[in-house]
Order: sequence, then C-alpha cells, then structure tokens
Amino acid sequence: MSTSHSEPAAYPFNEATGLDLSEQYEKARRGEGLRRVRLPYGEPAWLVTRYADARLVLGDRRFSRAACVEHDEPRQSPGRSTDGILSMDPPDHTRLRTLVTKAFTVQRVERLRPDIRALAGSLLDDMVAAGPPADLVEDYALPIPVSVICRLLGVPEADRPLFRKWSDDALSTSSLTAEEADASREELRAYMAGLIAEHRARPADDLMTALIGARDKDDRLSELELIDLCVAILVAGHETTATQLPNFVWTLLGHPGELARLHEDPGLVPAAVEELLRFVPLGMAATMPRYATEDIEVGGTLVRSGEPVLVSVGSANRDALRFGAPDTLDLGREGNQHLGFGHGVHHCLGAPLARVELQEALRALVVRMPGLHLAGDVVWKTQMLVRGPRSMPVGW
Repeated sequence: MSTSHSEPAAYPFNEATGLDLSEQYEKARRGEGLRRVRLPYGEPAWLVTRYADARLVLGDRRFSRAACVEHDEPRQSPGRSTDGILSMDPPDHTRLRTLVTKAFTVQRVERLRPDIRALAGSLLDDMVAAGPPADLVEDYALPIPVSVICRLLGVPEADRPLFRKWSDDALSTSSLTAEEADASREELRAYMAGLIAEHRARPADDLMTALIGARDKDDRLSELELIDLCVAILVAGHETTATQLPNFVWTLLGHPGELARLHEDPGLVPAAVEELLRFVPLGMAATMPRYATEDIEVGGTLVRSGEPVLVSVGSANRDALRFGAPDTLDLGREGNQHLGFGHGVHHCLGAPLARVELQEALRALVVRMPGLHLAGDVVWKTQMLVRGPRSMPVGW
C-alpha cells in the first residue's frame, strides 16, 4: 500500500475545446495507487480515476464535503464558494435535500414529459421556419431546460439573460477575480431574494412557494439557506442539460454509424442518453473534493485524515474494469451504471428531470432532422468548469 506523497502533477488534464478525455487518465487508471495532482488554486489532492474507487469515495460517509470550509480546497478559480447544499454533509444536507427531492421524483417529472416534448417540437418548428443555419445552443438546447426550471421555480423567463450571465460566472474558472466572483454571487442572491419576496406576497403553485412554506411555517431552513437553495436549483437546473445536449449531438456526428442506428430505431433514445452520459467527459477537471475524516485506503493508497480526494467521473466512466470496450460509443449498451449524475448523498437530485429533457430533446432531433449536420465552426466554452459548445451552427 502506497503512502508516499510524490510531486503533484499539474491539473486539469483535459483541454477546454472538444470533448476528448486526456490520455493522462488512462495512465492513472493503469498505474498503482492514486495520482497526486495540484489544481491552479488550493492544496494538492489525491485523484481518483477508477470506477470502484470513485464509488467508494462518493458513497462513504468517512469522506466529507463540509470539511472544505476548514481547508484551502483544491479548485480551478481563485474565488471560493463554500455555502449551499453542495458543501454540506448529513444531517444538514439531508434536511435541505429532502425539501427539494419531492419536486424531482420520477413520477412527478414524467408528468412534465408531454409539455417538454411539445416545447422541443415548437422550437424545431421555429428553426425550420427561420431556415438554416440555426444555433443549436441558443435556439434549442438552452430554451428547453430554461423554460422548465423557470416554470418550476416561478422565475420570469424574460430574466433568462440575467441568470445566464450569473450561471456562467458561477461556473467560471479564471475569467473572474475572487472579488468579481463574490460580487456576481451576491447579485444573484439579491435577485433571488427579490423573487422570494414576490412569491411571499403572491404565492403560486411552484417549487419556490413550497420552499418558502418550509422556511416560514415549518422553520426547516434559514433565509440564506432558502436563497442559496433556489440559486443552486436555478443554475444546476439548466446549465448541465443545456450543455450536454449539444455535446451529445457533437459526439453523435463524430460517430455516424451510431447516429444512423438511432435514426433507424428512435426507441433506442433512452439507452442512448445513458450511454452518452457515460461516454462524454463533461468536466474540465474533477471538482468538489472530499476530505478524509480518518485514515482510509483507496485504490492501494493510504489517504490520511484531513487530505482531499478529487473524483474524476469522466475517467471512472471509461474504466475497462467496469465497462466493456469503454472507449467505444455503444448506444445499445446494457447494465450502464455510469456515474454521470454522481453517486452517494450528493447524487444529482435533478437526474430524473435531466433524463426526460435530454430524451425528448434528442428524440425530436432524431425524428425531425435526419439530415442534421454542422453548418459552421463550433465556438467552445473556455475557462469554465464544464465543457461544451457556446454556439453550434447546424443545418438539416
């Protein structure tokens, strides 16, 4: 068992443009023990790259997210955000998560499917009427999750440009100083506080009103927790879906055989979404370190109490010890227990909603636009935690 601290490697490994998974991850998976890495800011960390190790760290209560508050956590940007549900451990994490989970159950989300399907069809109608080229991001991928999350929270859709900027700021790695990042976060908090005040004055049948009731009547969360929870839902509720859909299209266009397979059998769409979630390494790097609360062996390395561990989901999803032919896109793959939505207590609570949005958006494209193709250069997001096109011109 390894316990030594070798010189940490510079991290992240992935490039911002494109969706390739760096070869450094395969080298790490094949090597002994864990890799030692250093992000641009914060202390060095152990990097988990194998599937079994990832599930251990993400699922074991001996690894703490809340401990990041007490440390100089590894991160890609100078600013730190140690507030909110993503920086909590049970029981506080459980208390807040329970308030939101009921809004994202499979049964409740399935009731949204017809409206999401109709929205996807309407957006494609508008694209066809306007004629090619269209921007798949602005004209299709972004409006779907934005419309859904605005409806759930009761956010005016006219405010979309505002919270898109705030969302970009929240996921930025180096385009903002720490002071600018803090200022942007406070602007978003102030905006959300205003919406909460409006909902208190005029309650509606939406998630925000329900959370306000839990705050005001049941005293189950503080006012700041209420604000930060709504912020987290707003940002997470649209950004990843809006990014992954063009990522999926980019990947399928690079695998014409699998795309043709999907055109021939649209019934494969649910399985295709799962395989694409496994195959596409969304993050620039592993984020949200977990801190060992006692000495724990992980993948042949003794992680000492107080040391941070980063989990690369993108690498774990390409582990040959868990997935056959892991670097092959196979839309019919069975038993696909990928980690695209995480694992353990921080497993994405919006996963059922994201699945429905991605399924319906991809299904509509496959059925309505069999000739979908790139119609210009893709502009990639840079200096962001997630990778994907910022604009993607397409024709059909």
